[in-house]
Amino acid sequence: MVRQNGSAPPSGCLRFRLPAVPTSAAEARRLTRQQLAEWRTPSDANDSAQLVISELVTNALRHTDSDSVGCEVRLLGSLLRVAVASGGSGPRSVPKNASEDDEGGRGLLLVCSLAQVWGVRPQDAGAGHVVWADLPLSDSDG
Repeated sequence: MVRQNGSAPPSGCLRFRLPAVPTSAAEARRLTRQQLAEWRTPSDANDSAQLVISELVTNALRHTDSDSVGCEVRLLGSLLRVAVASGGSGPRSVPKNASEDDEGGRGLLLVCSLAQVWGVRPQDAGAGHVVWADLPLSDSDG
């Protein structure tokens, strides 16, 4: 089940750990949606964050042998950082375009299109990596 380290609205950070099971992406979306509603973030940012966390959790489950994934959603001024930690070294290349017939392969492209910036870094403690994306909290195209 979910082991939640809790949300801390004063610092604007939600952290939780999920097991490496197929339903974890949906649970990550639910927990993210719930917290962002509590923080009253704009609906576009909420939708984007749910999509990004879902893609990052799914990639971690598909491409690592981790038995769990750590998730974090954090307010950073005008940005919202979404991060997922798992075992392994993380993505090694720039996302490629999937062909029309490919059933997958579009997750990181979606993350790239929604994020102002994203990246991969080693975990702070132990083996593994963190894939993170910074999303705008408001539309800055105006």
